[in-house]
Amino acid sequence: MIDDADRLYERLLVVRCQAGDESAFAQLVAQYQPRLRYYLRKVLYGVGEADDVLQEVWLDVFRSVARLKDVGAFRAWLYQVARARALKVFRKRRLMFESFEVNEVAEDKQGIENFAAEDAQRVHAALDKLAAAHREVLVLRYIEDMSYEEIAGVVDCQVGTVRSRLHYAKRALGNELQKET
Repeated sequence: MIDDADRLYERLLVVRCQAGDESAFAQLVAQYQPRLRYYLRKVLYGVGEADDVLQEVWLDVFRSVARLKDVGAFRAWLYQVARARALKVFRKRRLMFESFEVNEVAEDKQGIENFAAEDAQRVHAALDKLAAAHREVLVLRYIEDMSYEEIAGVVDCQVGTVRSRLHYAKRALGNELQKET
């Protein structure tokens, strides 16, 4: 969970980047590199190229961070850039990103997000077996701790669709974990 001081410091780093401060950019890269790599590896699972895409994402960010109007939206914008790059890989290889559209908003009644630490390995392995759209929303919500609104901005859909995708993704994850037991 990111606290207010961390958010303020991140905004300061983004403003410094926009002013051309390369050390501020290096700090943002250091802060987000492992998390962004994890996200891309999960989204591109089975396709590969996550590290190459990650480099392209940082190049895109470096070139266009000056045009970011809302510095508070940096994290969501960064993941939008990463998602766009990942989708470009899918299009280049003529693969389908298993988009998942459900019009109804599902209620979140399952509490599968409360796993003990020893179950983490099983959860990460089970994530790899899910559809890309399911992996994506689960990583953004539970690994990146994004709000529904931030996720909606990243994946370019309505908040209700995010809730629905999360519901079905958690159900699919639960099914995968039950198969292993």
